[in-house]
Amino acid sequence: MNFLLESGVGFGTSGARGLVVDMTDRVCYGFAAAFLGCVAGDAAGVVIGHDLRPSSPGIAGACARAVMDSGRELVYAGALPTPALAFYAQRLGLPAIVVTGSHIPFDRNGIKFYRADGEISKVDELAMMEAEVIVPEVVVPAVLPAVDGRAREAYVRRYLDFFGAGSLEGMRVGVYEHSSVARDVLREILEGLGADVVSLGRTEVFVPIDTEAVRPEDVLQARAWADEVGFDAIVSTDGDGDRPLIGDENGLWMRGDVVGILCAQFLRANVVVTPVSCNTAVEACGWFGKVVRTRIGSPYVVAGMDASAGDGVVVGYEANGGFLLESRVVHNGRTLEALPTRDSVLPILALLGMARERDEKVSGLSASLPKRFTASDRLKDVPTERSNSLISSLRDSPDEAARLLGPDAGGVAWMDMTDGLRMTFENGDIIHLRPSGNAPELRCYAEADSVERAEMLCAGALGAVKGEW
Repeated sequence: MNFLLESGVGFGTSGARGLVVDMTDRVCYGFAAAFLGCVAGDAAGVVIGHDLRPSSPGIAGACARAVMDSGRELVYAGALPTPALAFYAQRLGLPAIVVTGSHIPFDRNGIKFYRADGEISKVDELAMMEAEVIVPEVVVPAVLPAVDGRAREAYVRRYLDFFGAGSLEGMRVGVYEHSSVARDVLREILEGLGADVVSLGRTEVFVPIDTEAVRPEDVLQARAWADEVGFDAIVSTDGDGDRPLIGDENGLWMRGDVVGILCAQFLRANVVVTPVSCNTAVEACGWFGKVVRTRIGSPYVVAGMDASAGDGVVVGYEANGGFLLESRVVHNGRTLEALPTRDSVLPILALLGMARERDEKVSGLSASLPKRFTASDRLKDVPTERSNSLISSLRDSPDEAARLLGPDAGGVAWMDMTDGLRMTFENGDIIHLRPSGNAPELRCYAEADSVERAEMLCAGALGAVKGEW
């Protein structure tokens, strides 16, 4: 078995992930060396950046050492949102290495890799894991050089130029900053567009914000901020700034897949690519020429967008709200270049811009959507093998699945095994179970014709599963 396979660090749905204790200098050097040898080609330089996790600068230093040992130029862009780093690398025509664990707990971290033309593929990941890499017995992490500020400048300018100065004039927006690496950049962009920005909840202690499973304390806090201060919207992102969290004027967080549908509508998309776990309102609304469903994870969405390239404006989004832009878009005479990786800023600005253009509140944006609602949650500390065993058992016993997960929903009308087990019941309810690709967790997605029903289905399914164990 080779070095990387023995490391305890492996690729999940989005990048290589592992416990910080397993992400030693040698392991991180090895992953970077495999990327440089198998994927980066003959690129003369590599862009490196990271999030605000305590372990991230050290991991970036180990990766930087591999870049320097390969004879390539190191372009250090500092602590910036993942999409900002990817965008800058794309403009330079260089590959990139981004150290981030996104939303997972701070005792874990990860590394994302980008070719010069965008995210690496699952084929690239397999090649890296199978590569025989030469790693020094002792790796001394590089001292990271001065930050190249042009990466931040390019990302900010991208949105100021597209949406236009003053486009959010008069809007009051709360930014829940927590420990997001996007917090300062997001403020700069919003203020540059004319919004009155109020900072909320800033902390130097890492907070694992998961935009698919918002913590109860964050639900309550957003409502309290809305009541106490008063906003047109409250916005935030996950730790590395590639997934948005958008709350309306009442402090109610919007589901990421609803945000994705609305952002796609704002951009007048022709083709929408989205994972199988996302709300079926994207088909039911009839706004798009084609909807393509994929497995969960941005590499699969990227592959789906690539396959649809040339069919007009092609976009993608995930249940976490991260939005991917395959095509150049023209809106109100302004052009937005493609950025085929998850981004949080575009959907935030699109929904605020839509509210402004329609002269309505953020809470009213989804009123025209079919009444389909989703909920999601997870059981932590569930080994992947255990999740897979449960899924196999339920797949082979539809009657038992109906009894356990949807006792009042009728029988199972249809099963989808695209990614995990997605069951549609006779009354239209949906329950989807799958093991997380990033952590030892069992995730549950539910969909129904009311928020209350979806939340009840999700909680009931996870409670029933936990009871069986």
